[in-house]
Amino acid sequence: MKNLALFFSIVLFSSCFAQEAQQTKGYQVGDYVEDFKLKNVDGSMVSLENLEEANGAIVIFSCNHCPYVVASEDRMIKLHKTYAPQGYPVVAINPNDVNRVPGDSFEAMQDRAREMSFPFYYLRDETQEIAHKFGATRTPHVYLLKKGEKGMQVRYIGSIDDSTQDEAEVEEKFLENAIAAINEGKEPDPSFTKAVGCTIKWAE
Repeated sequence: MKNLALFFSIVLFSSCFAQEAQQTKGYQVGDYVEDFKLKNVDGSMVSLENLEEANGAIVIFSCNHCPYVVASEDRMIKLHKTYAPQGYPVVAINPNDVNRVPGDSFEAMQDRAREMSFPFYYLRDETQEIAHKFGATRTPHVYLLKKGEKGMQVRYIGSIDDSTQDEAEVEEKFLENAIAAINEGKEPDPSFTKAVGCTIKWAE
């Protein structure tokens, strides 16, 4: 009986690992991203081309319900207010399947955006196509983009900082350090960190 339980545990673990590994086959640091067009909570359609005055973008895969996201929302607002004037606006994208998480519906996104007075775009990835292309696996999951010769280029992937759940415990601000490095003409170091958060709820 114990062997049977162990067998099913291994199968479950392998299945979860395989699913996450599949999602990490997206963009890597140095890749140029394809443009996309997604619906914002105000009803408008937004693409990277809309960010005409931007030097890049802070793309964050997000949602309504995840406690890691909730603990990061104030930081996301501060990031936008600080870096949008410098050409790096926050662009939040919610890819969660609403059949699995009804609280991540477009209407619920609109409610959350009003409640928190989000100053940034909050987009709905209804088909999950954009999350798949990026290779996002978590919420929050950060992709720092910088305009380059061929469009928007990925320069950093991972977490906002080293304390997703408690801002008071932050010791290293990975994302802000990456922006500072780019502004100085340097390569971010690190350019990749592990995204800590809830797994994206993929359609079944």
